[in-house]
Amino acid sequence: MAMNATTRVRVWLGSVAAACALLTGAGAQAQTEVKIGYALAVNSHYGAGAQAWADSVEKSTAGRYKFKHFPASALGGERESIEGLQLGTVQALIVSTGTLSNFVPEVGVVDVPFLFRDIGHARRVMDGPVGQDLIKKFQPRGIVALAWGEQGFRHLTNAKHAVAAPDDFKGLKIRTMENPVHITAFKTLGAAPTPMAWPEVTGALQQGTIDGQENPLSVIVSAKLSDVQKYLTLSSHVYAPTLLIVSPRFWNKLSDADKAAFLEGAKAGSAAMRAFVDDVDAKGVATLKAAGMQVNTITDKTPFQKTLAPAYAQYETKFGKELLDRIAATQ
Repeated sequence: MAMNATTRVRVWLGSVAAACALLTGAGAQAQTEVKIGYALAVNSHYGAGAQAWADSVEKSTAGRYKFKHFPASALGGERESIEGLQLGTVQALIVSTGTLSNFVPEVGVVDVPFLFRDIGHARRVMDGPVGQDLIKKFQPRGIVALAWGEQGFRHLTNAKHAVAAPDDFKGLKIRTMENPVHITAFKTLGAAPTPMAWPEVTGALQQGTIDGQENPLSVIVSAKLSDVQKYLTLSSHVYAPTLLIVSPRFWNKLSDADKAAFLEGAKAGSAAMRAFVDDVDAKGVATLKAAGMQVNTITDKTPFQKTLAPAYAQYETKFGKELLDRIAATQ
């Protein structure tokens, strides 16, 4: 039966309304917000990784996801942020392994002092079977881990004196992360490790509550610790990876294609962090010297390794000789 003019208009208006509804839905989808948090400033290696991750995802999904950055611990300390991610109030984070070892104890193996020969060895381990096996352990703990980022090798700063031998650690109040592997190492060296959330560190150094801290050059430079610390010891005592993670509640709602986009984006973020670290490591010492820091380098690790022998025995018990040997054997 033929439609009269009024009916045709109603059908047309209905079609327009349906089309508008579809467009509105697409527009809403394009505005899906991804909260991403990290401990340091936008102009740090964390910021570089977060921006590369965001750029990659936003491009590959044609803008359907929009990252909102929360740098400089705007979401709280790392532990608090991770708990938010597990609850689903935060979608993405770049976090240190020091804090993550509280959620997946096995990841603490990467914090064993003097475990990695150099930066190339460390990256091959994290990108290879050992690192990928560790990544798989996060999902059962309410964390979806996508890629290993990087901070570089950790070094010591303090306000008291140069550190050139194991005895120089004795009595120093050193801020550490809530990381049992780090704490064991510094106690064994005779220091007084003081776990503290990162946002509190600069104030504690200024007030003299702690004498020093240990972090990669990328952190020492970007956080301008030269303003509150006199001595830098290039100890390279621990390699410091980071992890790019997402909320399982968010992840489980993604299509397979979008999951692939977030994974590739995380890998882009990892590459950006490593490039940033390489650049800072090449220029950072000169920058810190120019800012007034006194710098010395520990070239012979043997005395420190001997002093740490009791700690190594504990690490072997905790993580297993096989895993430590796999890392050492990685070429």
